[in-house]
Amino acid sequence: MATTTKKDLAQKVSQNMGCPKNLAAQMVETIFDAMRESLIEGNRIEIRGFGVFQVKATRPKPAARNPRTGQIIYVPARRKTHFRPGKVLKNELHKPLEG
Repeated sequence: MATTTKKDLAQKVSQNMGCPKNLAAQMVETIFDAMRESLIEGNRIEIRGFGVFQVKATRPKPAARNPRTGQIIYVPARRKTHFRPGKVLKNELHKPLEG
């Protein structure tokens, strides 16, 4: 399985938009910065045709156990990110693999 990096995304944007690579890299970085800030504030990000990013709260776990020592530890509540794919992406992912 291949990994796509921000640099790869910037190259694709540069090719598709016909703009310099450094400008495309700035655009990609700006989008991710805006998404990061929005999620930190607790906002939901909906990108039609792609999916929804949102922040969910977890419950505290007052009686968790360290598996190595057996010591009982307290795990506080925290926030986590959750991604739900949109219809278009979900349909593409549910197609059978070719090959």
